[in-house]
Amino acid sequence: MQNNICILCTRPLNERLVQEALQESISIDEISFIETEAVQSIEVQQEIEQAATKSTTIVFTSMNAVEAVADYLDGQPVEWKIYCIGTTTNLLVKKYFGEHQLAGIANSAAELAELIAGNIMIDEVTFFCGDQRRDELPEILRSYNIDVTEIIVYQTIAVSHTINKVYHGILFFSPSAAESFFRKNQLSDTTILFAIGNTTAAEIKKYSSNKIIISDQPGKENLVTKMVEYFT
Repeated sequence: MQNNICILCTRPLNERLVQEALQESISIDEISFIETEAVQSIEVQQEIEQAATKSTTIVFTSMNAVEAVADYLDGQPVEWKIYCIGTTTNLLVKKYFGEHQLAGIANSAAELAELIAGNIMIDEVTFFCGDQRRDELPEILRSYNIDVTEIIVYQTIAVSHTINKVYHGILFFSPSAAESFFRKNQLSDTTILFAIGNTTAAEIKKYSSNKIIISDQPGKENLVTKMVEYFT
């Protein structure tokens, strides 16, 4: 095993993950390259309240969207069939809306869209998302003639930092974080890049030809585990 491996993580991590990596002689610096902010507007509030009155199919592909909608509803009960991706998003859906409302989970937006389309009873969905959401899910659903109502409930804000330290590896959890990072930074040829999924990896490839390792499962913990396995 190599000693004193230095990793940059482009979003905050659970302290337990940082400590577990440290036990393997891997130190992780956490520097956020994006921030998210819930959209505060009467229009969004009215759209969420209207959705809350219906028994309908809801889609989340982001934990930030779940938290934004939950804040607006403030405990108001809903009758939704919820489809979502990822470990954290899944846990938050259960926390705020109840496990009984969870209709399906997938590892990516594209997989989730195919799962939804496989249910012949669904002809329309409400997609709570951010202002920089990717096109895969709504495009796939519309190709199956499923009507998609998109409600933007949070914004993603780039926070660029200039990094002078050379890292053995960098963890990226979203395309927008990758874009923000490369605005001000270039890499050593030896830095290994870790991406949460194929969409994030594709964004990284726009700026770097360095080796990219892609997590085969969603969730921050899985990407950190992948990184630790690589360096040990």
